[in-house]
Amino acid sequence: MSTSSLSGSASGSIPGPRTSPTASRVRHGLAPWGRIAGLALCALLTLGPVIWTVSTSLRTPAESFDLPPKIIPTDPTVDAYRGVFDQIDVWLYALNSTLVTALIAAGQMITAGLAGYAFARLEFRFKKPLFALVLATMMVPLQVTMVPVFLELKTIGLTDTLLGLIVPAFPTAFGTFLMRQYFLGMPKDLGEAAMIDGAGPWRVFRSVYAPLAAPGLAIVGVLAFNYHWNEFFRPLILETSTENLTLPLGLVSLQGNLGTGSISVVLAGVVLSMIPAVVVFVVGQRPLREGITSAGVNR
Repeated sequence: MSTSSLSGSASGSIPGPRTSPTASRVRHGLAPWGRIAGLALCALLTLGPVIWTVSTSLRTPAESFDLPPKIIPTDPTVDAYRGVFDQIDVWLYALNSTLVTALIAAGQMITAGLAGYAFARLEFRFKKPLFALVLATMMVPLQVTMVPVFLELKTIGLTDTLLGLIVPAFPTAFGTFLMRQYFLGMPKDLGEAAMIDGAGPWRVFRSVYAPLAAPGLAIVGVLAFNYHWNEFFRPLILETSTENLTLPLGLVSLQGNLGTGSISVVLAGVVLSMIPAVVVFVVGQRPLREGITSAGVNR
């Protein structure tokens, strides 16, 4: 054997220690359990306050401040929920919130769809500066624009009305940005084929792109509903009459129970206010998932 071959074999890489099949199986078996444990911990941290709220709403006033607090009430009762209906007009406030939130969600779906399509597929002057201006409005806090909006609504007589809550919330910069990105991910060939057949821009949007953008519009609608259902600041400024209050404002009347130690009544009202938002999220979870997935695939 030549010297070069000996040196080559001597300088070859020496195989390192091999991992035993048993250790490899153990490591691969523990990996899913580690992820499950991490997700369970995150879920517990997220749902912990909700679980405590529901549990406390089922306790008696005397049991509300037990230390350490008990997750499962000793003597569950729904008296706190009866107290909520006795102290405030839950049905009226819930009706006002449902009307305002549903119309805002529908309005934002329409305006976001039209504006997003225009910025994505139509060509017009100052298109990019206008879109940059729309995005810039996302940086402006709501508190800054509240005074001008209030003065405008007062001028046209829409303060202390549900319509004054609904109409100013129709434009949505985030929804416009989201739908623009959604339409940009769709193939241009579909619109061009419709134009060859004689369809105009409105017909192309209504018959071709709008049906394909339904998951994206569902995202806008669900997010708008969840946000405006819990909205407190704008109704607080714009509404003064009791019959025009939304549910978050109506629940403020329950804070007097904190002085008497009946925290269960307050948290029962909080639980009641969470139910519609949870239902909308559960129902809209599939469109949300499909919209996010399809948007990712289009990219």
